[in-house]
Amino acid sequence: MADQPGNQTPNTPDVSETELRAETVGNLRQEAKAAGVTGTSGMRKEDLVREVARLRSGRGADDDSAADGDSRADGDSAADGGDAGPDDGRLRTGDNTSRSLEYSQEVTSPDDEPERPGRSLATTHHEVIKRWAEERGGTPATVDGTEHGDELGVLRFDFGGDNGNLRTVSWEEWFSTFDSRRLNFIYQEQTSDGTQSNFFRLENPEREDA
Repeated sequence: MADQPGNQTPNTPDVSETELRAETVGNLRQEAKAAGVTGTSGMRKEDLVREVARLRSGRGADDDSAADGDSRADGDSAADGGDAGPDDGRLRTGDNTSRSLEYSQEVTSPDDEPERPGRSLATTHHEVIKRWAEERGGTPATVDGTEHGDELGVLRFDFGGDNGNLRTVSWEEWFSTFDSRRLNFIYQEQTSDGTQSNFFRLENPEREDA
C-alpha cells in the first residue's frame, strides 16, 4: 500500500501518520505490543500505524476493536497469514537443547532479518516457516512409513526433487504436528556467500534426535 497523505485514523487529530510511516515496522510493533495490542506479529505496517496513532492520541488498544469489526484481539489475522503459533515464535527449550539452537539467532517475526549471510536462525513462528518454505518452492510433507498411528511421521518439505517417499500434507496438519512435538525450526536464509539456502533442521529439545 502506498503512503497516504494526512491522517486516515478517526479521532487522532494531533498524531501525524506521515511521521509514523517513516518509522520501522519493528519500532511500531514494539510500541503497540508494549501498550497491550495483541496479534502485532502478523499486522501489516498500515495496521500498526493505525494502532499506534490511536495509542498516541490517548485511546486504548481495545477502544475501536468492536466498532471496526477487528478480530486481532483473538490473535493474528488469518487473512494476513500472520499466524505466530502457540509460542509466538519463541524457541522451545529442554534438557537436550542442542548447541546449534543455543548459537542460533532467534526469529520471532517475519520482519526479523539475519544478522549476516549464513547466520544460523531458529524459530517456531508459523508464518516465518511457511514463507521460508514457499519462497523455495517447498510444500509441507511427511515421510511415508514413519507415521505414529493416526499422527504424521517425520516432517519434511517437498522441494520438488525425486523423493518418492514424501507425502504432501496440509499446513494445518504440518503445524499441528510441529507444535504437538514441541519442535524448533533451525534454518538458514542464505549461505555465507549470499546464495539462497535450503538448509533446515527440526529439533525437539526434550530428546537428542527429533
